Amino acid sequence: MAQTDTGAARPPALWDRIVRISHWGIVIVILANEIFTRGGSPTHVWFGWGGLVLLAIRMLWGVIGTQEARFSAFPPNALAARRHMKQLMIGKPASYRSHNPAGAMMAYALWACIAVMVSTGLTMSGANPFSVAQRQAIVDGGDWSQLAQTEAAGEDEGDGWVKDVHEITANLIWLLVALHVGGVIVESVAMRHNLLAPMLLGRRKVKAAKLGK
Repeated sequence: MAQTDTGAARPPALWDRIVRISHWGIVIVILANEIFTRGGSPTHVWFGWGGLVLLAIRMLWGVIGTQEARFSAFPPNALAARRHMKQLMIGKPASYRSHNPAGAMMAYALWACIAVMVSTGLTMSGANPFSVAQRQAIVDGGDWSQLAQTEAAGEDEGDGWVKDVHEITANLIWLLVALHVGGVIVESVAMRHNLLAPMLLGRRKVKAAKLGK
């Protein structure tokens, strides 16, 4: 990952449209399902599917997308993240063309939690290929009473460990989001430039000479 020697140089605004759309789309999904929709409602489930699609797009783009959006540009590295935080505390953070090491760790943590939350949510709703296939087989067989029993069993399962994991993960996401927002604010002040603007607007003009290749 290319970086500058000092915190004085500013990274370019590098986030392409797919990165920005997937980022803010997932933000909307999280806010909608955590605040505005009722758990288990059709709207809640549809937002969950939307989050899954957005996450899948971002994962694919991390492999085939622009250079700065690829996973290879910001591999998870706990030691590098710790070093970056120390540099930040003394007011001399390095600049990176993609996520800095701390931001990279946060991104991977959020993606992992979102994947867990969506998968457990869809499991509780029965909106997974196995449940759909099972219900379709029952319908084809014409035994509607068995379908009712299957739905009841699914609700019981949703009240168990899957629901616990779903709720714990949702709370963990809120914690990570708070840390993420706080980190953006702190680093924006330390680096003396707005880290939010590139994710909202795209590119801004920066002198290339100040950046590593």
